Amino acid sequence: FLEDAIEVDVDAVADGETVVIGGIMEHIEEAGVHSGDSASVLPPHTLSEEQLERIKNYTRALALELKVRGLMNVQYAIRNDVIYVLEVNPRASRTVPFVSKAIGAPLAKIATGVIMGRSLKELGFTEERQVNHFAVKESVFPFNRFPGVDAVLGPEMKSTGEVMGIDYSYGMAFAKSQLAANQHLPLGGTAFISVRNQDKRAAVLLAKRLADLGFKLVATRGTARALRQNDLEVTEVHKVHEGRPHVIDLIKNGQIQLIINTTSGSKTSKDLRTIRSYAVTHGITLITTISGAQASVNGIEILKKRNLEVRALQDFHV
Repeated sequence: FLEDAIEVDVDAVADGETVVIGGIMEHIEEAGVHSGDSASVLPPHTLSEEQLERIKNYTRALALELKVRGLMNVQYAIRNDVIYVLEVNPRASRTVPFVSKAIGAPLAKIATGVIMGRSLKELGFTEERQVNHFAVKESVFPFNRFPGVDAVLGPEMKSTGEVMGIDYSYGMAFAKSQLAANQHLPLGGTAFISVRNQDKRAAVLLAKRLADLGFKLVATRGTARALRQNDLEVTEVHKVHEGRPHVIDLIKNGQIQLIINTTSGSKTSKDLRTIRSYAVTHGITLITTISGAQASVNGIEILKKRNLEVRALQDFHV
């Protein structure tokens, strides 16, 4: 895989002459997590205008060269400002219903009209829809139905459904998506942090934000050392194999409300698999990627600032 790359999904519709971008979704989890398991946000919130324009140009060129008539999905990865094409699917993708709701245009219906012989101009869909809100697609996982399963995300798809959160704030849209996926973001309590070495710098910044939000911090030895070196107050806790009391004891006693635990793919230790398994069993919010943790902290921040507001989907497309 491309490490530390941003994955991007693009849905477009073409009639052989005209190509219209339906939506560009930036994955919240890094490339390497199956696209069906990764949360994504529309419009992208960290990509530059120049990167977005290149992605649009590549998508149009691919659709015209492949003589697509109907829907097309392209998955890209961006690393060090280089855009890689991961795959091109000249068909509808699972993201089409989400994009249609986000932009207020029935992409499947439009594509069907194209397949039946009508042009995009005849169908009145010739320009990309611009939105002034954020829509977040989140995956729903069945981990709580399979005790003992490892809840880490990777290239193998594990989700069994999808939900959507929409708001004028990215943080609130993400928070709504988590609520819909039954992944409740705690507004306080204790956060347990245990991350791989390459994530420690990002973990320090996340820990500082959590501390500012009133969370107490608990970490295993290596992560705790990194946090202390950056003037953070943290309680060090044993790993499972190091003896008791360890983090599993804290989970069982209801002393942990949030777990941020990253690992290096299949090389995860038995300790970390056990921690993630117990987190799922006890209904504790579990985050296994740094990018997911950053989005979650954004959601917690906005939830502490204002209440959830419910709006009809149609209100965003007036």
